[in-house]
Amino acid sequence: MTIKKQEETIGDDTAMLRPNVNLTDEEHKQQIEASWYRCEQFGLEHATEPNFSTLPSGELNDLRDQHRSLLETTENEIIPYYENILSNSACMIVLADRQGHVLNTWGQKRFGRGQYHGLVEGNQWTEQGVGTNAIGTALISGRAIQVGRDEHFLRANRYMVGSASPIFDTGNELLGVLDISSDAYLPQDHTLGMVKLMSLSVENRLIFTAFQQDHFILSFNTNLTSLDSHWSGLLVLDDRGTIISANRRAEVVLARDLSLLNISQIFDCDMREIKNQPLHMPMKLRALGRYQFYVKALPPVTQVMKVPDYRTSGHYQAPAASLPSQEAPLPSQIPDNVIPLDELEHGDERVRRTVKQAHKIMEKDIPILIHGETGAGKEIFVRSLHYHSSRYKEMLVAVNCAAIPAELVESELFGYEKGAFTGAQTKGSIGLIRRAHKGTLFLDEIGEMPIAVQSRLLRVLQERVVTPLGSTEAYPVDVKLISATNRHLKEEVAEGRFRQDLYYRISGLNIELPALKLRQDKRELIAYVHERLRAEEPGPALTEAMLDLLEEHPWPGNMRQLVHVLKVGMAMADEDELEEWHLPDDFFDDLNNSADQDDAGVSHSDTSKEPIEETIARLLEEHQGNVSRTAKAAGVSRNTVYKYVRQNTDS
Repeated sequence: MTIKKQEETIGDDTAMLRPNVNLTDEEHKQQIEASWYRCEQFGLEHATEPNFSTLPSGELNDLRDQHRSLLETTENEIIPYYENILSNSACMIVLADRQGHVLNTWGQKRFGRGQYHGLVEGNQWTEQGVGTNAIGTALISGRAIQVGRDEHFLRANRYMVGSASPIFDTGNELLGVLDISSDAYLPQDHTLGMVKLMSLSVENRLIFTAFQQDHFILSFNTNLTSLDSHWSGLLVLDDRGTIISANRRAEVVLARDLSLLNISQIFDCDMREIKNQPLHMPMKLRALGRYQFYVKALPPVTQVMKVPDYRTSGHYQAPAASLPSQEAPLPSQIPDNVIPLDELEHGDERVRRTVKQAHKIMEKDIPILIHGETGAGKEIFVRSLHYHSSRYKEMLVAVNCAAIPAELVESELFGYEKGAFTGAQTKGSIGLIRRAHKGTLFLDEIGEMPIAVQSRLLRVLQERVVTPLGSTEAYPVDVKLISATNRHLKEEVAEGRFRQDLYYRISGLNIELPALKLRQDKRELIAYVHERLRAEEPGPALTEAMLDLLEEHPWPGNMRQLVHVLKVGMAMADEDELEEWHLPDDFFDDLNNSADQDDAGVSHSDTSKEPIEETIARLLEEHQGNVSRTAKAAGVSRNTVYKYVRQNTDS
């Protein structure tokens, strides 16, 4: 078969889903006949009962420990993609080791003959003990195979169909086998192709686990949107561009022995170009001088390249004064409505640490996920991060996922071609993600994103390209992703409302902005916000008594509520001193509710029969209106003092 023919077969994604794509009917028949002949040589008869040689639990545990990497890779990175199949059909996915011992199963525990099917952990599925079967026959032949109902040698197994594919490790040694077994009367179209794809997926993940830490990994495919798919070719390169490993897909597509070739012998590029290629940005390269592929290079996690420093030559002299770097903005280039980084906190150590962490990560290819209550200032925080980063010249695009109607989220994010749907603009739309190209994309309230849109967003984040609705053209995008939520996303994942794979894609640096009521610098922050508002529009200063009152408030609406209350108060006060009656009524509703809650755990002195309101009035007079001393003397909270002062004022 020529290379071009290989490319036509392998490049077609649907080819992998066609049963027996690698076996003709005659070859399949020969495999089954050879297996039956072996069974007869083992002394088996059709009426023989299966012998599973079940392992004791201790030996099974030891065996599972030996194959922990294989088990975890299959469990965490492969099975989640096939949950819909498991939940909608009476079938089981089975993982066995190279001796045919079942290591784990997923899916229906009962089908066909129920508990008698033998597909349980510790049972051994070899031809010698169980006759012709998908697992055992795949292990002997080293090839994927589907064993139909009447193709099983033992009658006891003829109630089911098994489709199995071997798994090879990075040294091309047989590691185990994946199998899908189901009731014989269920449709079997595509099952063999599916299990082949699953085994290939496991092998690919094992390559990443083994080599990603210290080596470059190249993925290539004929289709740009399939670069991150399981059927892409993978090449593992050392720092000089030598191919030290590859997946089976790469060897089939390129149709040659790739061992220790240099990348320049395969593609029309050298290792220097690969090293200098922007992260996740695909290249279009020619392979073997004739065939075009899209190629993406993933650098090692542990950086093996050293950046040359020509100053170490001994002839370098530093200039007397150096020009400021244009990678970071100058103070004069930061908009007035952006809060400087060093003014995001005023004495709260947690917030100070959060600001430092996020500022560093802004220059890395690591997403940021912000947790915090509604109104806690997440967008203010993100604006400051963006305008203090090297992306400040490009756009910050903030998207409130909860504010966009569910039916419009997809078109708003990804854009659309003209006429893509009823009501679309005649010129189409570029979409919010592409607007953020080279800048920052802020997805606020990401927990509200519809599950269908989550799937498409995940593809964009993985492939770094956007395909608008109604279009077949993919546009590369480079964005700094920051997401925010007031939900517990791990709980949302557990309950099926948020995709687990998307969660781990957006949660690089996880940080939390504390609620205003929990800020250690609450008083200083209130004063700072007030002064910024006064800079926009002249207003009265805050007295210490007013600061006491504002500091005592629970602020359930956080920073958003604080700004609202201060603006109303300043407008009502005009040029006069800001007093309690200038503040909105709902401010005192929150204050009184908080006081009632405090009173549940705080009781005033019971040494006299004097009513509490008279006690507070008397003590206020004695302490010349000092609320703190009054509250301490009365044995109540300051909120309670304010509550009764407010009642007396209203009356």
